[in-house]
Amino acid sequence: MNELEFNIRLYLTGVMKSWTDRINNTDQLTPQRFIFNAMTELFDSLSDDDLELIRLRYMERLTLSEVASRYLLNEHTIRNHTNPTIKQVKEIIKQGNELSIK
Repeated sequence: MNELEFNIRLYLTGVMKSWTDRINNTDQLTPQRFIFNAMTELFDSLSDDDLELIRLRYMERLTLSEVASRYLLNEHTIRNHTNPTIKQVKEIIKQGNELSIK
């Protein structure tokens, strides 16, 4: 499991929230809290359908082909709906990792 999938799974299962709450219960912005806050903002902005596509890909580990056939859509359509979010999650993780280096 790569870092992207790991973070998405942690977030969608609620584990990330409990970990960030335990790590630091002050108002200080830790790298983990930054990632959690940014992912919350991103995922809250998604439509229910787009969030479901992310869940299918990263929680149920369905391939693009499997997701596309489930919704009777083209794989390209699935990519168009999920790739912008995935790129943003990668950037969030990168920024969080940069915070931990400082």
